[in-house]
Amino acid sequence: MRIFISTGEVSGDLQGSLLITALQRQAVAAGLELEIVALGGDKMAEAGATILGHTSGIGSMGLIESLPYILPTLQVQRVAIASLKQNPPDLVVLIDYMGPNIGIGNYMRRHLPQVPVAYYIAPQEWVWSMNVDNTTRIVSFTDKLLAIFPEEARYYQKNGANVSWVGHPLVDRMEKAPSRQAARAQLGIEPDQMAIALLPASRHQEIKYLLPVIFQAAQTIQSKLPEVHFWIPLSLEIYRQPIEEAIQHYGLRATVILDQQKEVFAAVDFAITKSGTVNLELALFNVPQVVVYRLSPITAWFARNILKGSIPFASPPNLVLMRPIVPEFLQEQATPENITQAAMELLLNPSRREQTLADYQEMRQCLGEVGVCDRAAQEILQMLPS
Repeated sequence: MRIFISTGEVSGDLQGSLLITALQRQAVAAGLELEIVALGGDKMAEAGATILGHTSGIGSMGLIESLPYILPTLQVQRVAIASLKQNPPDLVVLIDYMGPNIGIGNYMRRHLPQVPVAYYIAPQEWVWSMNVDNTTRIVSFTDKLLAIFPEEARYYQKNGANVSWVGHPLVDRMEKAPSRQAARAQLGIEPDQMAIALLPASRHQEIKYLLPVIFQAAQTIQSKLPEVHFWIPLSLEIYRQPIEEAIQHYGLRATVILDQQKEVFAAVDFAITKSGTVNLELALFNVPQVVVYRLSPITAWFARNILKGSIPFASPPNLVLMRPIVPEFLQEQATPENITQAAMELLLNPSRREQTLADYQEMRQCLGEVGVCDRAAQEILQMLPS
């Protein structure tokens, strides 16, 4: 059976790889042989997919920010549709990556309506939808939507989708998480050393808009807490040079590391991070965090004044419980001063830290039980024609 999977950006590549591993495990149990072709990245390739187009580095948020990616996105979309036309799969699985995946989904509905389409980790229309047009499109071409958040399941079900809530795949990742002691030993961090993770970027635009304010805050924290050491796990190797140059510029005591993000999260006391899936992962590791996000001023103005957009929260932990369990600073509020103040309180105020850990525990209850990827894989394989 041939399955086509489409996703983009660093987080999509990770989620795609976890799903592929589960699909292959469940296929063996069911006596099926799978061929998986995909738009994705290196992690999905390592998991066994044939990659038709690399999309882990193609991604942005915002209007101005997305302009450099229009052509690369159209090119990979063209490659995907040519492959679908030439060699139709038995099943299509879309993961997040709204723009390109809506294009692929619409193509499937018009030209290959007999091929079932599953949407796993649907776009967060339930958070920031300006109108229901995209929701209507997604529902129109999706035979089954596999939701990872309870609120996502409720939203899409209300709008007519056939929904199964499977839980959040990061819950599965925690099963193989190292202990704090083991992670510190592996990274060479002394038991009493204060360690802080900095996570400024998984997209090019974030190097420009987020890295300076995060590193300025880190510089101030370092002056107040001279014993601190910063750890920066890279999302992609291409960000190493600008990050290492910024470390020199701001005079930070910092270590840049690739492919050991889980070890860093297990080892650190605190994190300053961009918003995204990484916030949930930090929460599952019980790491208090301050979340930061900025877009270009033009995009922010357009969103507020033309689209009249507003979102309740930006970071997934806050969205899960719909209350501010982690501090988040967006746009003009994302200043080094605000980040530093919130960071110092979480680092030095034990009651504030304990409250965060209690909130994390409550959030964890909303993410489902272990076995998420296997449940998703079983749902997907049941859609294959017999």
